[in-house]
Amino acid sequence: MHEHPESKSQSAEIELIIGNSNSNFSGVTSTMLQVMSYQKQLINLRIMGKHFVPDPELVIGFWDTVKLCRKPLKNGKWRIFHARRVDEMIQGVLLKYVFGAKIRLVFSSAAQRKRSGSTVWLTNKMDAIIAVSKRSASFLHLPPNMINPHGVQVDNYTPAADKQAAWQALGYGGKFGIGILGRVRKQKGVHLFVEACIQNLPQHPDINAVVVGAISGSSQGFVDELKQKIAQAGLSDRIIFTGELPFEQIPPIFSALSMVCALSDNEGFGLTVLEAMSCRAAVLATEAGAWEEIIRPGVDGYVVPVNDQQAVSEKMALMLSDRNKLVEMGIAGRSRVEDNYRVEDEAKKLVDYFRTLQ
Repeated sequence: MHEHPESKSQSAEIELIIGNSNSNFSGVTSTMLQVMSYQKQLINLRIMGKHFVPDPELVIGFWDTVKLCRKPLKNGKWRIFHARRVDEMIQGVLLKYVFGAKIRLVFSSAAQRKRSGSTVWLTNKMDAIIAVSKRSASFLHLPPNMINPHGVQVDNYTPAADKQAAWQALGYGGKFGIGILGRVRKQKGVHLFVEACIQNLPQHPDINAVVVGAISGSSQGFVDELKQKIAQAGLSDRIIFTGELPFEQIPPIFSALSMVCALSDNEGFGLTVLEAMSCRAAVLATEAGAWEEIIRPGVDGYVVPVNDQQAVSEKMALMLSDRNKLVEMGIAGRSRVEDNYRVEDEAKKLVDYFRTLQ
């Protein structure tokens, strides 16, 4: 049995507090949970906020954190508070400067936009800033202390032994599949993918396409227009909107796809590309998030300008025209992820850095 987080014997051992302020599941939440699952093997931690945490014993409340952190660790070192959101920085500032918590404040920055004055003020109160990509680092008013890219769980995102068989088993028709995954809305570039498919699929009768993700009420009209275009092109049975699927169905789709498109206007980081590459899918992505840093043009896939229909259609045509090259790109992408973008490596680098701050 684990002791309660407030217990005296246990409290002295807790070295890391992780912010978890958002009640809506997001990419930040997903990243935090995946990294945490490896961090907890390396450092004694608690998560400040119960949202989506699978193990209730890891959860600690704000006031329990205040009590816990008023004294340093037994060895005299300070605990680390890791924030990934602006409101978590606020919580950290309150803990340290209002309630006297003996903590070092660390903020991981993924946003790719100019910061407001209040956010700059908060980041100035941090003891360290970590950027998740070179691009996100460029939007900070000061150079980050560390750049540590996100990683993926390569054992969860594995390539199918036979992509043709795996794709056909999913039941979406055709011998091979291409797709775009994420929330179905204009900002994600779904219209660019659909138009490129309308232009290219007639030349490749054995390839079908899927659009995987939730459709909100505000995006329904956008989707209806796309479906009408697809119907007019006679491709309604070859470009399929799956709607939102349970999470456990997503890795098998990645595994079966031969090519994955990620065409957002903007991203914080963009794990979709790494998940696809980990499954040996060639990737076609826009100049958003960390994708320019991850994708080696002509090796793992291609990167195109944001909202450039012609570029998307032309690169899709190029990639689909050479199936052997498409397979080679997928193999190269998997190797790149294994070498550079494992989530366990991300977790270890964070813990190693936290140790230097205590």
